[in-house]
Amino acid sequence: MNVDLLIENLRNPALLFFVLGILAVYLKSDLEIPSNSSKFISIYLLFSIGFKGGQELSHETFNSEIGIAMIFGIAISIIIPVYTYFILRRKLSVQDAGAIAASYGSVSAVTFVTSVAYLETLQLNTHGYMVAIMALMESPAIIIGLILISIFEGEKSTKIRKMSIISHCLTNGSVLLILGSLVIGFLANAKQAEGIKPFTNDLFKGFLAIFLMDMGLTSGKKLKSFFSFGWFPIVFAFFIPLINGVVFSILSGFLTSDISNRFMFGILAASASYIAVPAAMKITVPKANPGLYLPMALAITFPINITLGMPLYFATVQYFSF
Repeated sequence: MNVDLLIENLRNPALLFFVLGILAVYLKSDLEIPSNSSKFISIYLLFSIGFKGGQELSHETFNSEIGIAMIFGIAISIIIPVYTYFILRRKLSVQDAGAIAASYGSVSAVTFVTSVAYLETLQLNTHGYMVAIMALMESPAIIIGLILISIFEGEKSTKIRKMSIISHCLTNGSVLLILGSLVIGFLANAKQAEGIKPFTNDLFKGFLAIFLMDMGLTSGKKLKSFFSFGWFPIVFAFFIPLINGVVFSILSGFLTSDISNRFMFGILAASASYIAVPAAMKITVPKANPGLYLPMALAITFPINITLGMPLYFATVQYFSF
């Protein structure tokens, strides 16, 4: 792994603002981001990355490689929840194991966004269709997690609600927004799209830094209760993302030789959802403990990915060139 890349990433303003948020909690500061502002920034980030991805996608020539890449992304979001569930089940309940497995099979839009910014610092661009793949990967992992809970818990109430769960996953606000923005960006006239480019591009990194500070505040508040669960979830949240990221970075080499795409596949495999999955689990599996799966994804996996993970996955795709 390139040490210079790691050091550079540790000095990333977005990461430092995340650390500031955690520090503010431990210093018992009254620093906070109003909930309405936080929601607006979340919407902005999803809108911006979706729209920019759609614009990039409009310049792509659709071919078999793009179709295979989409299938590969969906396969990742199915494979990861299945194998992680059985690891988690050794120490945790059916509900908690299923919820965490769904989180790690699904994706983090903010990690994706941060990774796009990381590639930009290396003068590399992300292909627009990777945004579509990210959006496609969100729902399958949630559905697989809920099916696993349904099978191993055996409660009729969960089975009865399965179709409504699938419908909820497909119409989840974050999924709908990023897919909708992607389609609009794809259909928009290039000249007309230039009018909102200052909003989608120039303001992006500033809003990302504020959002990550808010994520740091949220994580800091949940860390104390999370540590009461012992060593197992901490070790899982630290190592499993790195393993997933490296393995699928390597496997992606059989699909494409593009370094940016392979890096993004590693990020998508390594990231864990802390927005869509918690929202779905809160409604459908109330017995699953959000004080467990949310800090795992947000307070451990997220910072691991944007510090150690990104340089590691990038070094992996450079080393394993087919």
